[in-house]
Amino acid sequence: MVLVDAQDREVGIEGKLETHRRGLLHRAFSVIVWDSAGRQLLQKRQARKYHSGGLWTNSACGHPRPGEAVDAAALRRLQEEMGFACKLERLGAIEYRATLDSGMIEHEMAHVFRGIYDGVIAPNPAEADGYQWASLEAIRADIEARPENFSVWFREYMNAQWPMALALPGQCGNGHSQG
Repeated sequence: MVLVDAQDREVGIEGKLETHRRGLLHRAFSVIVWDSAGRQLLQKRQARKYHSGGLWTNSACGHPRPGEAVDAAALRRLQEEMGFACKLERLGAIEYRATLDSGMIEHEMAHVFRGIYDGVIAPNPAEADGYQWASLEAIRADIEARPENFSVWFREYMNAQWPMALALPGQCGNGHSQG
């Protein structure tokens, strides 16, 4: 994984497990996909993931490989996890740190992307146990009632400090794959 400083400058490379055990700040990304009806695509993480398995989260997320551009990594993982690609808009980055139920520490400089897509979803069963489309209001109500069902990073994006990630893109695409 690409380790970074608070300005997102690369400072080293470390393995995934060690990075999460020690809570090292690392580069990551999250993709939030909407449909043209204004619903957000949620992914249920595969239950056997080494952390946050079985939890609902944003459409796709991950870490760029060393030397890989973050936008290219976001497109790659959206295709690998959910079986489609769409044009993505980079919104910015957010740093957060959270201790997971497993004892691992997620400390990310997460670049957030959003897109719009109305086509076929074909989740990779090695990555996702399912998906659903939901309104922002329904997601917020579910997180308030059952926060333990959602990943820590997704809950972070849903808070008032990161409203850009929650806004439906103003210009909707036609759902054709790009990237």
